[in-house]
Amino acid sequence: MKAAIVNPYLDTLGGGERYTLSFAKVLLKLGYEVDIEWKMDLKTGEGGDVSTFPKKIQYPLSLELFKKRFGIDLKGARFVESVKRGDGYDVCFWVSDGSVPTLLARRNFLHFQIPFTNVGGNTLINKIKFFRINKVICNSEFTKSFIDREYKVNSIVVYPPVDVEAFHAGRKKNVILSVGRFSQLKQAKRHDVLIASFRRLCHRGIRNWKLIIAGGAEVGSDGYLDKLRRKSIGYPIEFYISPDFGVLKRLYATSKIFWSASGYGVDSLREPEKLEHFGITTVEAMAAGCIPIVYGAGGAGEIIQNEVDGYLWHNSSELIKITRKIINDRKIQEKVSFGAIQKSKRFSVERFEEKVTELLEK
Repeated sequence: MKAAIVNPYLDTLGGGERYTLSFAKVLLKLGYEVDIEWKMDLKTGEGGDVSTFPKKIQYPLSLELFKKRFGIDLKGARFVESVKRGDGYDVCFWVSDGSVPTLLARRNFLHFQIPFTNVGGNTLINKIKFFRINKVICNSEFTKSFIDREYKVNSIVVYPPVDVEAFHAGRKKNVILSVGRFSQLKQAKRHDVLIASFRRLCHRGIRNWKLIIAGGAEVGSDGYLDKLRRKSIGYPIEFYISPDFGVLKRLYATSKIFWSASGYGVDSLREPEKLEHFGITTVEAMAAGCIPIVYGAGGAGEIIQNEVDGYLWHNSSELIKITRKIINDRKIQEKVSFGAIQKSKRFSVERFEEKVTELLEK
């Protein structure tokens, strides 16, 4: 059995790419030969850049890089120049860039990581193409709500897999952690809001606490990191650039609080693609016992039950108020940390594998 994988954003190495590689991992476990479409670098034999990003950033991909970054071992998979839209394959898993491809595999799955709107999804030609697609898959109910309306389909939700068993609470330190790409190409992670909020916490008397901001900077971070560093001068703020999986696990294990401002200030109806569509890093943090304090839009409400296993905030003053409350109350820390660990188990790799296996066996 042969399977084809296509993701045009693969070199951004974010949550959607982790999802794609996890799907490939399930296929490998089920005995499929897996081909990943990516333009090859003739000098190294690794995957080169075929993206449409400005400046054509070159960032060679490799199976070893995927393992180092995400902890996903794809031994046996291979990069190929083209999978010919799945022609000759038993399964094709295709991540949409907003368009609907004509897929030719025996079984075809079109995946939407992004809640596309106003892209002409409900055209006659797309309706014809959907006849070749067995299932349209979304990463959250939030994404599904937009995709179903735009393309007039009835998609299914398969939540992203999080290797919750790989994360454990360690000896916690007075650390607030944020994890998210420094890219400004798609989503607004709003690290600037977090830095400004932490500075305000310091001015209001919070002592002996540190803010750590970690994330990938392979694509779309030009000049952005420098601006963030300048805003952080004079405050206990540290940056971890493109940390590997082992470093991330350690950061989660030792941090007490997890912050996210992804999508802050965005009109959720006009630009839903700039919100957090699900929130893999939030679940990872929860699995390690971090208390998530996350901007309450996009897919966040599907993960967090407010004041039970985390907190949702809607303006920076609320973020600061909630954080001060948690910092000053050890009982709340213990209760919500425990709740976060329990909730994270709902998004395990095992559940993802069960869902994908069901799809493939139907």
